[in-house]
Amino acid sequence: MFTKSVKLIPSKIMITLVVLTVSACGQTSNSEKVMNNSNEKEIKTTENNVSTSDTITLGGGCYWCVEAVYEMLKGVIKVESGFSGGTVKNPSYREVCNGTTGHAEVVQITYDTTKTSLDEILKVFFTVHDPTTLNQQGADIGTQYRSVIFYRNETQYNTAKSIIDTLTKENVYGKPIVTQLAEFTTFYKAEDYHQNYYDQHKEEPYCRMVIQPKIEKFEKIFKDRLK
Repeated sequence: MFTKSVKLIPSKIMITLVVLTVSACGQTSNSEKVMNNSNEKEIKTTENNVSTSDTITLGGGCYWCVEAVYEMLKGVIKVESGFSGGTVKNPSYREVCNGTTGHAEVVQITYDTTKTSLDEILKVFFTVHDPTTLNQQGADIGTQYRSVIFYRNETQYNTAKSIIDTLTKENVYGKPIVTQLAEFTTFYKAEDYHQNYYDQHKEEPYCRMVIQPKIEKFEKIFKDRLK
């Protein structure tokens, strides 16, 4: 991955996201990923055995960046970096970087619905990446870096669409939002060395120059929602 500049979120975006109401990457290895099946997820339940967890898959550029942010959000149970939206089974990071598999770099977020919400998850998403740049985040360029929300059900779709519609109506970014809404099919977990990448490589240039500013922005705007 290449080093890129990061812009602070305009105050208009922050205000819109706060008041918004909705209606509803380094060296590679060739190790094979294992699809994250539902029975592998950490599930929280109530006394009545009703699940209080949910999962959504988001692509907002380099997954190192997005993962590092959501690891800090109160209510998030687990964040995994991987790939979705392509046509090749069990793709390697190298294959995805070649731009020939159709996959996007994504994070799969499992969260406790009693401690956070899809609304908040998506507000963070639209705060820490630029949803107006097609197939690009800063110097990271390619379809694998596209802005995309992989929804699992009608509620997730409607919530995401409502937020996008509101941001568009308010002309928050001054440019059209290009974030895709795509039905979720499969998530392939990336190689182990991509997981928790920022925590293990904080002193590397990419982490200091690209990921750290995103974290600082998140900490400033969502300071009351940090773990």
